[in-house]
Formats: sequence, C-alpha cells, structure tokens
Amino acid sequence: MTGAINADLPLYDERRPEMRMRPLKAWHHFRKLLRDKENTEEVFYIFEALPWRNLRAKAERFLRSERGQALRAKEPYLPAILDDHAALRAMPAGSLAHAYCDFMEREGLSAQGLVDEFEKFASKRERFEDQFLWYLNRMRDVHDMLHVLTGYGRDALGEACVLAFTYSQQPSPAHLFIGYLAGMNINRQTRRSAPVLRAVREGQRLGKACPRLCEQSITELLPLPIEEVRRRLNITPAERYREAHTIWSGMGIDPYDLLGKNASKLAA
Repeated sequence: MTGAINADLPLYDERRPEMRMRPLKAWHHFRKLLRDKENTEEVFYIFEALPWRNLRAKAERFLRSERGQALRAKEPYLPAILDDHAALRAMPAGSLAHAYCDFMEREGLSAQGLVDEFEKFASKRERFEDQFLWYLNRMRDVHDMLHVLTGYGRDALGEACVLAFTYSQQPSPAHLFIGYLAGMNINRQTRRSAPVLRAVREGQRLGKACPRLCEQSITELLPLPIEEVRRRLNITPAERYREAHTIWSGMGIDPYDLLGKNASKLAA
C-alpha cells in the first residue's frame, strides 16, 4: 500500500485468524534462530506466536478517532516518506530528519528494506486489506526511528533495549521474550561485566514514558530539532546502555560483535 488511502476499507476484516499465544512454538523458533542467526524469518514466527493480545482493540480505538483517520490520510505509507532523503535533507540542520538520514545512511538501511524482509514472511500468509493493516505497518515502520530517538545502536544490546522499549509501546510478549533472552546471552558471553539486564529493563521503562510513536505524526516531528522531539515524547537518555558500552570499551570488547556479524538483524 503506497498510494492514497482507500476510505472504503473496513476497519477490521473479520476473516483475520484469531491471534493465539503459542509459547512452545515461540521457543521452537527461538532455538532455530540461535542455530542460524542469519535466518531473521524466525523472528517473525516468534512474534506470530506471542502476539499483543489487545492489539485489535487499541488499533480500532485509534482508527475510530478523528486524529487517527486524519493521520491515516496524511501519512498513508511511511517508507515512501522516510526513504525520500532528498526531501528530508532539505529540512533544518539538527532536525530529526537529518539525524534519521545520518543513521540510515551510516548503517546502509532503508525503510523499504525492512518492509521487504517482512514481506518474505507475509507472502506465506493470507493478506487482508483493511484499515488495521495500515496500523500494523506503522508499528513496523517506526522501528529504525526508535533507534534514532533513543540513541540505541544496532549492536546486540541496543537491539535488545529497543525491543524492551517497544514492548511498552506495543506490548507483544515477543519483545520481552527476545529482548531478555538476548540480554542473558550477552551476559553469558561477557561474563556479567556490564549492567546488561538493567539496560534492557531501563529500555522498558523509557518506552512506557513515551507516547506510542506509531500514533504520532512523523511528518510533523521530522522538521523539529531532535532534542525537542525527545522532550515532546519524554525520551530521556539511556544511562545503563551507555554505561555498558563504556565498561566494554575499557575491556577491549566490541559491543557490535557480541552475537556475531548479524546481531543487528536479530530483532529488527
């Protein structure tokens, strides 16, 4: 869905299958992920098995609101907006737009790239065209924006902390399941040398203080100074995450190579 919004779409297609908790399936796919960290499709299976139980009610409440419908009309497809770096670079220096471009260009990422990764999984599922789909896409498409706003990098701990932050925004148990298990794995590999689990817990707390990002107007936030955006969203510095990096730096440990070359893709 990249063009204008179809106003005639139903709010929710009742043919959608009911989301059910399947913890054993989540554990099965997590074990497969540990054996092959490059197989990021396993992450989507985990999220399917540990869904946000109240997602439909929260999405429908927003979509029924005047603000929700206005945002849906204004921002029908975020990747097209976020990948237009020429337009974003035309915004003021020091803005969220510039910080976002800096991050995405440095990491070699694109918003559409995350969509493409997800579509490999979604292509195996029946597709439903409803307004709920727009909300689902928004939750996916703000992932990299959260990295920019929180300061969490794409290292293993940074991804675990973003997952914990996102849990407080979009409480799928899968966020905490992967985030904390990743944290325990990091602790094991670094011999508990840094406040890893406290950093993950801090991410969860920071996410709770921030209004749900997928329900904010991204086009209104992009031109603003990034520190002003953080103040508006109550995003404060991630002290435990920074502390862990400082400790590891003193020990000669590279935080970006704790879980292998593909750690940053583990929890995308």
